[in-house]
Amino acid sequence: MLLIAGLGNPGPQYQKHRHNVGFMAADAIHRRHSFSPWSKKFNALVAEGRIGTEKVLLMKPQTFMNLSGQAVGEAMRFYKLPTSDLIVLYDELDLPPGKVRVKRGGGSGGHNGIKSIDAHCGQDYRRVRIGIGHPGDKARVSPHVLGDFAKADHEWLDPLLDAVADNIALLAQGDESGFMNKVSLVIQGKAGALEMTGGGSTPKGQSHIRQARPKATAKLPEGGPMAAMLKKLFGSKE
Repeated sequence: MLLIAGLGNPGPQYQKHRHNVGFMAADAIHRRHSFSPWSKKFNALVAEGRIGTEKVLLMKPQTFMNLSGQAVGEAMRFYKLPTSDLIVLYDELDLPPGKVRVKRGGGSGGHNGIKSIDAHCGQDYRRVRIGIGHPGDKARVSPHVLGDFAKADHEWLDPLLDAVADNIALLAQGDESGFMNKVSLVIQGKAGALEMTGGGSTPKGQSHIRQARPKATAKLPEGGPMAAMLKKLFGSKE
């Protein structure tokens, strides 16, 4: 049996936050696969089902992010699961938006939800890090993480969540590389499509700054042999 936990904060005021992308991923998995309705247990919302041949308990801790390990640890102890049977989905500041990386063990990277799970469950579990990007200034980290995804973010976020849900069976089977490759291909394809259409506004390969620059107009000489030759080549300005 596997336990897949998506991390976030409970309550409608938090549901669109970047910090709640783990909850969003869990919801996408729940929609995509055959799971029971959400119910309350272990200080969490849980659903039972199967992904491929694996029996899975899907979980969204309701303890708030910083205490996620309380809920996850309670479920792990109840089912007597080793940490190797735990998969955690969460937001990662140090990855660009749309990037997904899987690793087993390691540090928390300053993520309080992961710190809590490490404390309650140990560190030998798989971490699905979903990039939300860094605002570039430490002072802006908190409002960035605890702010809603922008409307434009859904150009990559929605396909990413669908790709995670569609390919989670690879991760359940232990194929971390295959899972990352599949998700990456979907996001790269989406980015390519946006580039070809210019995102609806900017021609491919041209920055907004370059696009905004007025085109320079060459001034032709007004008289002499050179003027006559240039006017023959390019036509008269009149």
